[in-house]
Amino acid sequence: MSRARNHLRAALFLAAASARGVTTQVAAQRGLSAWPVPQEPSMEYQDAVRMLNTLQTNAGYLEQVKRQRGDPQTQLEAMELYLARSGLQVEDLDRLNIIHVTGTKGKGSTCAFTECILRSYGLKTGFFSSPHLVQVRERIRINGQPISPELFTKYFWRLYHRLEETKDGSCVSMPPYFRFLTLMAFHVFLQEKVDLAVVEVGIGGAYDCTNIIRKPVVCGVSSLGIDHTSLLGDTVEKIAWQKGGIFKQGVPAFTVLQPEGPLAVLRDRAQQISCPLYLCPTLEALEEGGPPLALGLDGEHQRSNAALALQLAHCWLQQQDRHGAGEVKASRPGLLWQLPLAPVFQPTSHMRLGLRNTEWLGRTQVLRRGPLTWYLDGAHTPSSVQACVRWFRQALQGRERPSGSGPEVRVLLFNATGDRDPAALLKLLQPCQFDYAVFCPNLTEVSSTGNADQQNFTVTLDQVLLRCLEHQQHWNHLDEEQASPDLWSAPSPEPGGPTSLLLAPHPPHTSSASSLVFSCISHALQWISQGRDPVFQPPTPPKGLLTHPVAHSGASVLHEAAAIHVLVTGSLHLVGGVLKLLEPALSQ
Repeated sequence: MSRARNHLRAALFLAAASARGVTTQVAAQRGLSAWPVPQEPSMEYQDAVRMLNTLQTNAGYLEQVKRQRGDPQTQLEAMELYLARSGLQVEDLDRLNIIHVTGTKGKGSTCAFTECILRSYGLKTGFFSSPHLVQVRERIRINGQPISPELFTKYFWRLYHRLEETKDGSCVSMPPYFRFLTLMAFHVFLQEKVDLAVVEVGIGGAYDCTNIIRKPVVCGVSSLGIDHTSLLGDTVEKIAWQKGGIFKQGVPAFTVLQPEGPLAVLRDRAQQISCPLYLCPTLEALEEGGPPLALGLDGEHQRSNAALALQLAHCWLQQQDRHGAGEVKASRPGLLWQLPLAPVFQPTSHMRLGLRNTEWLGRTQVLRRGPLTWYLDGAHTPSSVQACVRWFRQALQGRERPSGSGPEVRVLLFNATGDRDPAALLKLLQPCQFDYAVFCPNLTEVSSTGNADQQNFTVTLDQVLLRCLEHQQHWNHLDEEQASPDLWSAPSPEPGGPTSLLLAPHPPHTSSASSLVFSCISHALQWISQGRDPVFQPPTPPKGLLTHPVAHSGASVLHEAAAIHVLVTGSLHLVGGVLKLLEPALSQ
């Protein structure tokens, strides 16, 4: 498989080079500005993304790497070598005035708040985040907006060609997918001359490829929890040690209130590195003596993220005023696990505006479409799913009652990936009292070949479909119903219909909430919406959608419902696929 992918990569590169007359001479100027810019219409955004996707680690090789994982420090050194081959040194990154943020949950939202606050001061901002929801260029933003397809294409090929030209027999020519995008973000931000860059850690911290950053202006740690256990460890304390790896000597760092164990680990890590670590006061403390702070992101848990973002932005502004000199003045000595409390200050009008205007798709997002209301949240850890459940139930309590005579129906659309525990996550969702639970893989369509942004080579189709059936089985067990003996066998399809459309229904003889498994997001949405979403209107419903009794009877209920409330959660990639279909403008 890896040999075939290498052949594909080589063929694509040769075709691109032949079409564009790529020079083989190494550019004299450091960075990528001296490299030719593709102009031909054939070298478009989707071509660049398809080439980028060849850098995804295929599923079989990924499993081998997990079994034979090398020294993480060596991986970090390899990233520095890639950076040098691309024309930069780690010292060049100091010019980006970086805010480096890690955490288990809320780090993306914290980054979004921070970026929007500083942009409200008139600063030109860069923002690197992951994963993307609809298009990969969302990962690299300037002034809050994803870079344009043209800009993405230009910088992608410049970096790709530079790495091809600097390879030798002792190194692999191309870094993996995430490392390539990290390198590309650094080049974009430097070439586009941003005033600052907000950089979200990918996984962990200590050995994450973003941690080649040597001198950030300030660091932040959002709420910690259990995630990526195969890479980071199986306790919150082990995970905290990894997250604290982004701390740098003399660079201020801030964290929100954590459980005692992981907070103590962060404190000890900071002391070992000689990093001044501060504990963020609550948002309520910053609101004292002034009007309440309005947040652009819903959910009580976003207040903690906003409090951290205010400290990061406040510290960044102070450091610029002092030209990087001086320590953060703590509001008072902290006695809480021996950490000083960060300053309590009155948020400025710019800070208030930034918090209010923050947008971060796929996190506590609501789309109202006729009788359908879609609740989108990419929660994928136990604590973040708990927060999602609180937000969803509060939103339902505050809803307007429908005027129609039909029932109100609640639907769960769920998927989980990686080493997460789906049974634990699904158990947390039980109090929402869903009428239907729908499971599908993170595939927008059965075949994603027409859309490079949605392609994923890190798992096989068999793996993702089997995982969905396991999720359904967990849900059925949680409903205290005995699983059907035929649960694992796909039923016979309608004659002439697709065999993979509806994989398995909940056993129809049970009295609990019905569950269904679909082969892709589009089929799941078609069944849930029943043509009643004014934006999501597929041309022709596929055959076999109502083959099973549960799907057929549920379709009647959904068609007659006065209101349908759909919670989409468990995976940011699932939320991204749903957004692609419900908000077509995001793909344009």
